[in-house]
Amino acid sequence: MAKTRTTLTIDEEVLRAVKVHAARTRQGESEVIEGAVRRVLGFDLADRLWAASNLGEKEAMDLAIEAQHATRKDLAG
Repeated sequence: MAKTRTTLTIDEEVLRAVKVHAARTRQGESEVIEGAVRRVLGFDLADRLWAASNLGEKEAMDLAIEAQHATRKDLAG
């Protein structure tokens, strides 16, 4: 996945906690921040669902397409 450099302004106490967590978990500060943002935005939900599922890739794709078609029918009226 491509990474983009950015600048942000955060509370000093939050940054201090990020640094402590990064040191304790042997991660970079960027990894800690990105991980927290991903959890808040629900990015990890798909990974957790996939890990808990016993569906194969084709079955999962078929189910996703079926759900997409049902949603489109609902939106069309």
